[in-house]
Amino acid sequence: MAFSRLLPAAPALAAAMWPVLPTVLLGTVCLLLMIGLSLVFPDLGTWWTASGIIAVTVAAAYGSHVRLQRERTLFQVRLVADAAQQVVLSPMPRRLGNIEIESLYLAAAAEARIGGDFYEVVDTPFGIRLLIGDVRGKGLPAVGAAAAIVNAFREAAFGEAAMVNVARRLDASSTRYNSAFPSDGAMERFATALLVQIPHEGGRIDILNCGHPPPMLLNRRRLRVLESAIPSPLISLAELVGDHYNVETYDFAPGDLLLLYTDGIAEARARDGEFFPLAAWLRRQPPTPPRELLTALHRDLLHYSRGRLDDDVAALAVRLCEP
Repeated sequence: MAFSRLLPAAPALAAAMWPVLPTVLLGTVCLLLMIGLSLVFPDLGTWWTASGIIAVTVAAAYGSHVRLQRERTLFQVRLVADAAQQVVLSPMPRRLGNIEIESLYLAAAAEARIGGDFYEVVDTPFGIRLLIGDVRGKGLPAVGAAAAIVNAFREAAFGEAAMVNVARRLDASSTRYNSAFPSDGAMERFATALLVQIPHEGGRIDILNCGHPPPMLLNRRRLRVLESAIPSPLISLAELVGDHYNVETYDFAPGDLLLLYTDGIAEARARDGEFFPLAAWLRRQPPTPPRELLTALHRDLLHYSRGRLDDDVAALAVRLCEP
């Protein structure tokens, strides 16, 4: 009797994993098994249990059908997300000349692969140019604004000799996008951005910082935070505060490692509310290739925040190798 009462549960459990037809077949097997048991044990209440098996099988078949439809929809959505990721975050070369480059990206939105953080690296006649930035907000509402800035950078980086003009092109593109697709919130949509130019012969780096967290330069365990003396306006805010951009130059010797990052790393919190100590963490790292450095950063960042990120995370690690 106890075994017969469990038979209606079998098709219900199958619907969570199996397609419709195997679920119906299992329900049919359970129904036949119940009828066979009734021939041996006439007092099992066969008709009540058989009715339950039929009802549960029909409901389980419908549930399996709905589940499969949702899985197909989710698969299509992920294909679209992959295509969008190729637009915003195209595959990046790991080495350009004597420059090694690695990237890290973690979206804070659940099940998302991209968000409001963005980066790009292009090899131009003027040198290797890098972009990293962060659109205010996260998730899908910020993806379009990030795509507009990244696409503008890909064009301007090749056509403009001066980094100041590249920044102006980014601001103009972002402003046009915000006019066409205004923000839903009360605050205007803006973005921080960091532009870096490395000449092909190396020796120096040029940095234009539009309100972004300052990059960090590591040279043989000696860390230098490249704070901007004269800040440049944030992207989309040049019309309000003026388009006065400032480019600063720093030495960049073989073996030096430059870390570009978004505020999702510096503002990652532990359970006690403390921010992730990025500068102290970077000082403790041994000389290592960019890929291994970002792998360690990814691991330690998730461990520090217990796997819960409140903002998107993006980082670029750049190292100048011996020619």
